[in-house]
Amino acid sequence: MQAGRNPGPMDDFLFDLKGYLVLRKAVEPDLQDRLNGVFDRFPPLQPGQWWGNAQRRDYTETTGYELHNCVEAGAPFEELIDHPSWIRYVQRYCGEQDSYVQGLFIDECIASIRGTGGHHPVHSGGWHGAVRGQYHYANGVFRCGQCNIILALTDIGPGDGPTMIIPGSHKSNFPHPAAGDYSKGDTMDLLPEAEPVWLNKGDAVLFVDGLMHGGGARTNPGERRVVIYRYGPSWGATRFGYTYSPDLLRRLTPERRRILQPISPIGPGVDNR
Repeated sequence: MQAGRNPGPMDDFLFDLKGYLVLRKAVEPDLQDRLNGVFDRFPPLQPGQWWGNAQRRDYTETTGYELHNCVEAGAPFEELIDHPSWIRYVQRYCGEQDSYVQGLFIDECIASIRGTGGHHPVHSGGWHGAVRGQYHYANGVFRCGQCNIILALTDIGPGDGPTMIIPGSHKSNFPHPAAGDYSKGDTMDLLPEAEPVWLNKGDAVLFVDGLMHGGGARTNPGERRVVIYRYGPSWGATRFGYTYSPDLLRRLTPERRRILQPISPIGPGVDNR
């Protein structure tokens, strides 16, 4: 297990300024290999089909193979729940620290495979953004609605379909004049002010969901493999209503279970205090 990383003053400055941070060498090679080993065993599901308690649910026809609730896909994915390279970052930025509801929740967890021609349209931004993805800082604390980790399991350089962002757009008060065309299916590659985030295998990018982002077109052969974990405050709920299997919850550490199920069910004869 890697030593835990802590956000420092420069991280806070850049996260506030740009809305994102790149965490180099976030995941150790052994875990990268084990994650890719599970990817190799993914069945050829059609959209909507289930693999155990995980489901293929592609966001669009161009985003590629997207396995939702991927924490159910095997032990390597469980290790990402509270991975030491980013857990203290997301606790600080979207964990409601120093409040009566302090804690985290995983909104979505997705294993994504994108082939040649795939991309993801631009979305989010501060203009008319949902509270769920908002960026907020006041009185010495961050109160973000959701922070995303995208972990690269392949190198992502030119032509590989990188995550693309518009720095600072998490605080924008105006709509992007050209974004409407690109949100309807055009790739982000030519969207003014959009920048690619280049990652080496094992790097991760952390960003507030209110940042305008998407995926550039993959023009190279082969696959782009990433894992996406979206964190939010402990009172949240999964976006699409996914639940976790009793077997998974039983074998998790108390800390990991608390992130997946921060509020245990309560009723007559059951006390979750």
